[in-house]
Amino acid sequence: MTAVSPFTAAHRLYVKSLYRRKLKNALDWTIRRDIWRPQALQIRADFERNRNVSDPRALALIFDRAEAQLAANRHPDPYTYPTAPGGTKWERNLPPRTDEPFDHEADH
Repeated sequence: MTAVSPFTAAHRLYVKSLYRRKLKNALDWTIRRDIWRPQALQIRADFERNRNVSDPRALALIFDRAEAQLAANRHPDPYTYPTAPGGTKWERNLPPRTDEPFDHEADH
């Protein structure tokens, strides 16, 4: 007999997204990995503590608290990778265009 999960794939994706956002926010505040790692383990322990909660109302309260905590502790200047959009190296040194230049004097 297989156990059927009462939650959908969307629920699992939301939990994963929340977990990743909390980890990234903690990393925005603490750059050194040796200091960040215990914080990451604490975040994981918080998620594991609520792993077996199956009541939708209780889960909604847990999610609301987690989202509120995440919003309250959000870093004002989060780290952006240099090559990511908004980073310091975004679209620097683009390769030259290889298509034909547009001839403005030709009759079209």
